[in-house]
Amino acid sequence: MGRVTGMLLPLIILIAIMYFMLIRPQKKREREVNAMRSNLHVGDEIITIGGICGKIVKTKEETIVIQVGADKLKFEMMRWSVSKVIDSVEKKDIRRREEVDETEDFEESEETKARPKRLEKAAPAAEEVEEAPVEEAPAEAEEVVEEAEAEAAQEVDTEVSEVAKEEE
Repeated sequence: MGRVTGMLLPLIILIAIMYFMLIRPQKKREREVNAMRSNLHVGDEIITIGGICGKIVKTKEETIVIQVGADKLKFEMMRWSVSKVIDSVEKKDIRRREEVDETEDFEESEETKARPKRLEKAAPAAEEVEEAPVEEAPAEAEEVVEEAEAEAAQEVDTEVSEVAKEEE
């Protein structure tokens, strides 16, 4: 008898741990989601499992009708397709994000109008590089640059003259 209980005790403990760590929290989340879906009302703003954001305009027993977009397009959907109801705090955050996205889209559209179509694909990489502020160089730096340019020009002239001599 003691041998059998010694073998079953770890198995029973493992099953108890699995129940309290996995099964019980999952059932609790499922109950909360079902309660949220059953308490949907007209006027609630929702996000579906597919990512569609809309406002409920009509509720039925198993379905809801949501209004989407500026064109006020209406969809009839099953209640189980609702992922979450947006709170007033979340609404403010979403609107703020949309305003930021709209301003970014507007700025991008002005830039893309001026670009040729062939360069539109390469443009995002160019936009990532930020230009450093240009400061006026001191007179000494300008002299150093001029000297370096003069030396480079002399080297090019000597190389060209050497190549010309070799060809003759």
